Formats: sequence, C-alpha cells, structure tokens
Amino acid sequence: MSSLFSAFSIGRVALPNRIVIAPMCQYSAEEGNANDWHLMHYGKLALSGAGLLIVEATGVEREGRITPGCLGLWNDANEAALQRVVNAARKISGMPLAIQLAHAGRKASSHKPWDGGQLIPPTEGGWSPVAPSAIPHAPQEAPPQALDAAGLERIKHAFVASAERALRLGFDAIELHAAHGYLLHQFLSPLANRRDDAYGGSLDKRMRYPLEVIDAVRAVVAGRCELGVRVSATDWVEGGWDIEECMVFAAALRERGLGFIHVSSGGVSPLQKIALGPGYQVHLAERIKRETGLPTIAVGLITDPKQAEGIIASGQADMVALARGILYDPHWPWHAAAELGATVSAPPQYWRCPPRGLEKLFGEIRTAQR
Repeated sequence: MSSLFSAFSIGRVALPNRIVIAPMCQYSAEEGNANDWHLMHYGKLALSGAGLLIVEATGVEREGRITPGCLGLWNDANEAALQRVVNAARKISGMPLAIQLAHAGRKASSHKPWDGGQLIPPTEGGWSPVAPSAIPHAPQEAPPQALDAAGLERIKHAFVASAERALRLGFDAIELHAAHGYLLHQFLSPLANRRDDAYGGSLDKRMRYPLEVIDAVRAVVAGRCELGVRVSATDWVEGGWDIEECMVFAAALRERGLGFIHVSSGGVSPLQKIALGPGYQVHLAERIKRETGLPTIAVGLITDPKQAEGIIASGQADMVALARGILYDPHWPWHAAAELGATVSAPPQYWRCPPRGLEKLFGEIRTAQR
C-alpha cells in the first residue's frame, strides 16, 4: 500500500492522502476580493485528488497585502467574495480546505511579479509598509515604518478578526504565515528585527509577538478548526534565523497544541544563498518532525511521485506540499496514484477517463458503460 496515499488526520480534519496543495499567490484579487479567476483556479484544484487545499496568502488588513492584487479577508466584501469560491469548491468536492492568513510587513506594497515585483511608492499608488524595525528589505528601497504599540495591537486584532471570518466561511484549518520574509518572520529574524524593547533582541523576545498573535488566534479558533503555522526554518544568511532557533519556536508551537507545522525556508533577505535541488528543504522538516512530534508538512521541489512516496514512507514528514508542480499538472495526484498503484478520488463525471489498464484508478467501477 502506498504511504503517500494513506489516510492522515490533522486533529479532527481527516485527509484521504498525504498530498497538500500549498498556498500560492495569484495576485488577481480586486481590493482583496476573490473573483472569477479564483473560482476557476480553486475549483480546478479542488478536483485534483489531493488531500488538502490551502488557499493563498490572504491579507488580514489592506496594508498587509504583498501586492494590490493579493487576496484579503479584512472586510465584509472580502468575506462575501471568498464565500462564493468556498461554496463552489464545497459543492463539487469533499476536499478539506484551509486558508493561509498573512501580513506582508516590509514586503508589502509591491508590484506583481510579472510587473517586476519592486516596491510601489505611495506617489505611484502604493502605501507605506510597516515592520518590526525601520530596515528595508532591499538597500534601494525606502525604509518601512517601525511598528509602535498601537500598530502591534491593531495587527494582532486583524489576525483575530480574519480568523473569525475564516471560521464563518467554513474553513477546516487556518495556517498563519510566519515564513518567506513576511511580518511574523520579520519579527523572528535578527536580520529584520533590531528592536530594543520587549519584542526584539534575544530569541525569546523576537518570538514574543508571533506567539502573541498565535495565542490570540488560537483562543478564537480552538475547538472550531485546526490551526497551524508556516515557518522558514532558516534564512540561509549568516547571522540570520536558523534551524536551531526554529527548533525553539517549533517547540513553543507544540506546547500550544497546534495542529501542524509547514516547513519552508528563506525569503527575509536578498542575500540568501540557497543550494536548490529536489527536496532541498526536506531535511529541515525531518528534524522538526523528529524532535517535536508536530504533524509536519514538507515542501520545496517535491515533484516526483516516488520522491514524495519516499519522504512519507521514511517518516521524514507526515505530508508533502506541492506548489508549482500542481499548477503545471493539476492532476498530479491522479498520475502519482497511477504510478504508485494507489487509488484516488475523482468526481463521477471523470470516472471513464483513465487509460486502458488504469480502470481502477478511481476505485472499483461503479457505473454501467453504455
């Protein structure tokens, strides 16, 4: 039996297999509102046969978006627009759904990647980003505004309010984004956090604000949906956040009873040096899983079914997440099941599509052929 296609549970959320669709920014929203693009995009992914789908990074406040095109969940219009997408996915698929809540911090107010990805100044329609310290992400950029006590409290409440909206939308799980150089990661990393108050300096102080946000959200969602965190396990920069510090943070998440940890890396500095290769981040997920016992998602250039099978079978991670690979091949789970001799769920409209020899890909044939 395939390990990749074995069932798994994140708390009360039952997954039919270990394949997770990672959150992937689409940069296609309008004032934070999901639209027809999201309806088609998430509808397609909901039919992929994966075990869990995580909706893209969703801004908890308008100024927390990476780009003006990023999805948001800070007002009633955002909630109503996303409800349409969630309802459609629920209607056509039983796949569990999660959402990633995020604040971009100093990486906010940026152009879309296909428009260059550079910081948009307020004079050109952007806004002034906020951050733990007034240190720009790149040397040529204007420095962000360092958050004061009122700003910290505002953003914490924004995370809570967005989590409450996610609960009303019926998401099975919420992932808080503390990776890729966005706000919560900026507090963790000494490269971005140079504060001299209770939220900067030592590791305990740098962890304090992310943990305050996590605790505030956990108080709202406990018993109603599962809560997890995405982390960058290392900055890949000398003197930055590293796996040793991340282990301390992961232990704090375990003590809080979180449902899962999603292990990525990098993003806080353009000076990062990453040796890319198949599964280049898996060893980070493996250590966190081994030493904390948290249900762990591995991600990063996991593209081959046998590679994914090996990660699960060897116990390196509990789940594997696909991003670009599933955009390229939206039926990757089907093809993986065929290669590994497993079965995968699909809607009855598609039951007749497997090639000869793979008739049982979707389980026993359940309809008569005319």
